[in-house]
Amino acid sequence: MQRTLIILGGLLMIAGVAWPWLSRLPFGRLPGDIHILRDGFTFYFPITTCIVIWLLLSVLFWLLHR
Repeated sequence: MQRTLIILGGLLMIAGVAWPWLSRLPFGRLPGDIHILRDGFTFYFPITTCIVIWLLLSVLFWLLHR
């Protein structure tokens, strides 16, 4: 458990440092993401982005587990 937390913390630090470049990726603006703008109200649900990230992580963990 300690090793997992250290690795996750390191990945979060790397993502924080790389955020200016990561924010340019198209994730969060894919077709199928729900974005509703109304007067005084904004709702955003990145369903397609969540599915793509879930698939990528599933394949990555499957490869690491083999």
